[in-house]
Amino acid sequence: MHDHIHIANANDECPPPGGYCRTHELNILLLAALYAVSRVLSRSLAISETLRDLLRVLHDEAGLTKGLVAVVDAESGNLNVHTLYNPDGLESDDTQYAPGEGIIGLILEKPRTIKLARVADEPRFLNRTRVYDPELPFIAVPIKVGGDLKGVLAVQPEAPEDGLLEERAQFVEMVANLIGQSLKLSMDIAQEKSSLVEERDSLRRTVRHQFGFENMVGRSAVMRRVFDQARMVAKWNTTVLIRGETGTGKELIANAIHYNSPRARNAIVKLNCAALPENLLESELFGHERGAFTGAVEARKGRFEQAHGGTLFLDEIGEVSPAFQAKLLRVLQEGEFERVGGSKTVKVDVRIIAATHRDLETAVEMGDFREDLFYRLNVMPLFLPPLRERIEDIPDIARHLLGKIGADQRRKLTLTDMAQRRLASHEWPGNVRELENCLERAAVLSEDGQIDVDLIRFPSSRERPGMKVARPATAAVDMPSGANSAPVDVNDPDLSERERVIAALEQAGWVQAKAARILGMTPRQIAYRIQTLNIEVKQF
Repeated sequence: MHDHIHIANANDECPPPGGYCRTHELNILLLAALYAVSRVLSRSLAISETLRDLLRVLHDEAGLTKGLVAVVDAESGNLNVHTLYNPDGLESDDTQYAPGEGIIGLILEKPRTIKLARVADEPRFLNRTRVYDPELPFIAVPIKVGGDLKGVLAVQPEAPEDGLLEERAQFVEMVANLIGQSLKLSMDIAQEKSSLVEERDSLRRTVRHQFGFENMVGRSAVMRRVFDQARMVAKWNTTVLIRGETGTGKELIANAIHYNSPRARNAIVKLNCAALPENLLESELFGHERGAFTGAVEARKGRFEQAHGGTLFLDEIGEVSPAFQAKLLRVLQEGEFERVGGSKTVKVDVRIIAATHRDLETAVEMGDFREDLFYRLNVMPLFLPPLRERIEDIPDIARHLLGKIGADQRRKLTLTDMAQRRLASHEWPGNVRELENCLERAAVLSEDGQIDVDLIRFPSSRERPGMKVARPATAAVDMPSGANSAPVDVNDPDLSERERVIAALEQAGWVQAKAARILGMTPRQIAYRIQTLNIEVKQF
């Protein structure tokens, strides 16, 4: 309990015989008021609105009117009136008190509770707010946070002193303590929010720098042209279709466009359309309502809703079935859809960036891809050239990839001139992804961190584009001894994903539908893996 200053009048004496009853009635009144105060403080962390509601409760429930909360100004050290509740209407909340100035200033000078039985009897009372009745009592108590004075709570009882000023002062002290706890919580949350905002902004700057066009590797004329086009389209909400072979960096370009666009403050949400069967694809994109299907125990937002205000990157858009293309077209045209199992229309503001390695024009001619969807997506096409068409970029790309691999291995990796020349002579059907795998393989085999030509090994000899030679698909990997004579267990944990797919294809006589059943996949999923893993399909 604080030290008290009790300035009593000449009539201050023990309560009459019925005083206990008055004290008991007051305690019941104040207990109910304290409960109401705690409810107000727990309702919101908006401190200004909360304090005004709290002072109103003190007036309505406790008979303590004209409540005032003054806070310590961190710069001047003075007390500034923050909130004042006056049911009569006249308010002045721009008042200041210096240390020792008036009754409020006395608390700033030395924090303790001050009780006045009658305001008119105290010459130091300044009444700068001009709302207090000089004939009534006055109570002011310090508000502390962690032992430090943060403000003052002052009130005036509605009736003249009746011998219960002490009880009212103790109640006001309890309220001030609750305000202090609420203020500390609010300050902690504000500080945490400030730290999170600072961290978020720092991450945004880092990500924007990481995906800046100036940091993208590629000096060839064809890549500079791609970067220029991407930089121009990033400023607008135009739909972008990124085209190119697997492994050419389509996702990197999508990231660069998003993080250099006005939507960079919001999320870029990504989905590989070829990685999911159609029934799951619809739920992933549009979301679902609770009970929409078995296992839907709660409603869930889809990728479109998650990307609201930002960007949605649809990779491998050419793998979407014609039936699903119609559903996708409506969202692109109208910006609205329904969740799976729902009837409410959801509107979204999303920028679409799509990517594909397929020849969509041929797919349109064959009837595999809707012509109206193609034109909806093909507003701004960006063509990423394969690595074999920009051989001059290989040294820079290799150095960049070696820097990343070296950081993972915590050592410096270098590439000899002979190794660079061998890299430049390869056809790179897997593009940059294949180059990264090749360099990582070489880094593992290098004892001193130097990668010479003898460490540059390719999994198989490959033909130039357009040449087709039948050969065993298993030649592309180092299968276990006897792999051609005895079935390979596709569930063997030591097998890589590529080896599992090849083993399943061998067991299925290279019928993809049968191999998909062996692996528990859909035919579309295994077709996608055959392509991304560069598996050469046997022809019989």
